[in-house]
Amino acid sequence: MALGKRKPVQQPLFVSTAELCARSHPFYDSVNKVLDAHHFDTFVEDRCAKFYDDGSRGGRPGLAPGIYFRCMMVGYFEGIDSERGIDWRCNDSHSLKLFLGLAIDQPAPDHSTISRTRRLIDLETHQEVFQVQRKGSEAEFLCPLPGQGNLAPWPDDCGSRSAGSRTTL
Repeated sequence: MALGKRKPVQQPLFVSTAELCARSHPFYDSVNKVLDAHHFDTFVEDRCAKFYDDGSRGGRPGLAPGIYFRCMMVGYFEGIDSERGIDWRCNDSHSLKLFLGLAIDQPAPDHSTISRTRRLIDLETHQEVFQVQRKGSEAEFLCPLPGQGNLAPWPDDCGSRSAGSRTTL
């Protein structure tokens, strides 16, 4: 067999979205099923409505709370501690765009939008949303049944998360 050499590739100017072959990630697909079963988007929209304008003053619409909190989950699950990192990861992955509920050809929220939304929503609301999200997900998905192994970043006993208890996905 001859040695293969890497050659420069001319990327196409246009690509149809059907050719992109976007598939959802099994982990994020399962998380979305749990979130949908608990009406997560409705819950966070109700909790965050007081932080948003009613639209009467005009301007561009804000980032949907469901998308924002899913971005935060991506950061948590993948160990990304910066908004720029979350921005980069979500925009780099078609499967994460599907998790966020975005079209493949639509950009994920950029770091400045994530940062602005984080500052808009108070700490108590963040804590309430993540407590409800964690309780629901532990009960239905993220705590594995005995013998199934660890399915998520939380330890097998679903106790409090400690440094080093995270497993790789």
